[in-house]
Amino acid sequence: MKKIQFSLGLFLVFFTLLQAQNTPKGTPPAIADKDLTAYLFVYFTGNNVEEEAVHYAVSADGYHYYHLNNNKPVIDSKTISSTGGVRDPHILRGDDGKTFYMVLTDMTSSKGWDSNRAMILLKSTDLVNWESSLVNIQTAFTGNENLKRVWAPQTIYDAKAGKYLVYFSLQYAGGPDKIYYAYANKDFTALESAPKLLFVPKSERACIDGDIIEKDGVYHLFYKTETEKAGIKVATTTDLTSGKWVENDNYLQQTKDGVEGSSVFKLNNSDDYILMYDVYTKGKYQFTKTKDLENFTVIDNDISMDFNPRHGTILPITRSELKKLTAKWRMPEKFPKLNNNPVLEGYYADPEILYSNKTKKYYIYPTSDGFDGWSGNYFKTFSSDNLTDWKDEGIIVDLRKDVSWANRNAWAPCITEKKIKGKYKYFYYFTAAQKVGVASSDNPTGPFTDSGKALVNTRPEGIKDGQEIDPDVFTDPKTGKSYLYWGNMYMAVAELNPDMVSIKKGSTKVIKVDKTYREGTYVLYRNGQYYFLWSEDDTRSPNYKVRYGISKSPLGPIEIPENNIVIQGNSAEGIYATGHNSVLQLPNKDEWYIVYHRFSYPTGIKMGDAGGFHREVCIDKLEFNQDGTIKQVVPTHTGVNAIK
Repeated sequence: MKKIQFSLGLFLVFFTLLQAQNTPKGTPPAIADKDLTAYLFVYFTGNNVEEEAVHYAVSADGYHYYHLNNNKPVIDSKTISSTGGVRDPHILRGDDGKTFYMVLTDMTSSKGWDSNRAMILLKSTDLVNWESSLVNIQTAFTGNENLKRVWAPQTIYDAKAGKYLVYFSLQYAGGPDKIYYAYANKDFTALESAPKLLFVPKSERACIDGDIIEKDGVYHLFYKTETEKAGIKVATTTDLTSGKWVENDNYLQQTKDGVEGSSVFKLNNSDDYILMYDVYTKGKYQFTKTKDLENFTVIDNDISMDFNPRHGTILPITRSELKKLTAKWRMPEKFPKLNNNPVLEGYYADPEILYSNKTKKYYIYPTSDGFDGWSGNYFKTFSSDNLTDWKDEGIIVDLRKDVSWANRNAWAPCITEKKIKGKYKYFYYFTAAQKVGVASSDNPTGPFTDSGKALVNTRPEGIKDGQEIDPDVFTDPKTGKSYLYWGNMYMAVAELNPDMVSIKKGSTKVIKVDKTYREGTYVLYRNGQYYFLWSEDDTRSPNYKVRYGISKSPLGPIEIPENNIVIQGNSAEGIYATGHNSVLQLPNKDEWYIVYHRFSYPTGIKMGDAGGFHREVCIDKLEFNQDGTIKQVVPTHTGVNAIK
């Protein structure tokens, strides 16, 4: 086995449909469709040995493509192949969302079209460090003495088998090319068994360059016919290895020129698909668009490239993967500016933000969202040096493992950093099973140790409705006292004891707010005034928003300005349900940021009530007027610039 390393950053693969097939119902997918915001084009460039190598290009919209690395190879073909060249690259994100697979034809055309017997399998957990394995069909399996060529391998996850199916065309002496398959072994270093026939047309004539995509439970195999009228056709099945294919007799290419290497991909956040193919006789590609994978319209006039690709694939990628690609190979000058909202990829909500004096980093502590009915059971944290690039630090509290008194509904955490006996300590308050708990740690990323019991598990005296949720912790800079706020339909407060894990007896009270108060209290201090922020309406409502009031004390009473909206949706930009916020003040500066969640864009507004548990986290600037009132924030997709 060979190992290769290149800081290429992440390409992504195929469609999240393939990843979601084995995901338990009601849990978020490994990669959410809404996070696929760009594209990676993987290709080779020609028939000279130096051109038979993997190249990369990127696109923001699926129509305009820009090469990376000055259109030079990004992998040295000689280090991974037996022939010195590779062709027909195909790359796939694994079903687990964490492992990546690439397959290549091991071939140099200068040695002849019947010269190769092998393919290359590559595997990675980060798309930077790859493990490469050579699979020579002729030597690996008996009975292949008459094998002449192995062409254009591709990979798809077979959910029924729970394995990765590698498919490719083989030609034996005296016979036509046919499409075969074999399952890869667990390590993706070899094939489990000798190739079996996957598909051969009813004409029994040659077919090559298979490309499979699943749509609505049906697998569509696009392929090229070779010996009759050459061109692109499609066959369908509901079971990949059944041998039961329904063939469409129509040719799909929209040109009279010779074509090969077809590939289909779905446009991000769209019902449209692109079928493209290599018009190899003209040295160009043709792009067509379809919704049903049956009827195709040429869109060549909409497409632009600053390179000439051969037989490649286009794959959806996320913003963070694009950033890693361009961190190594540089961002193309003409590439559109990237948005920074949402700041976290995936479904997250109820964000709490912290600047740690210990680590000099920023941290976001959200609800893990995307679970049906807000049924998540763990908490994660994310760290950043600049407020725009966030690292997933993993799970810091798992209710099922770390908490004895509750194992469901992990919601709306908050955190504070306190120096105790000269050392920084972190106290993490969270909702579990509609009660408030607390865990502590010596580091902002944990591990956190639960106190062993709920800190708040009953309503305050006199309160008959609402839930004991949404904690907020605030330390008064005037007195050094720390307070815990919580409540849904009411705003409660209690003073914390110096141990920060218990409440001062008799200190609990309810602070009066107006009828707009629903939940999500957040308290901050600026220029001698205490600002109370809260969320109005239901998190499932597009009109979910943040309002505020001002007080001279952390215990109220609260005065409510006439125009007291802090942030609300911006329907012109497709932004809805902006609520449940926290606020960041940059250290030693009068510079403020609001961190909040919104419906996932652009999908959440179409989900109905489910939009209320498919949310994403954003950051925008928070500004104050000269009289101390808060300027209403207009939520953006652009977000904030990186903090230096």
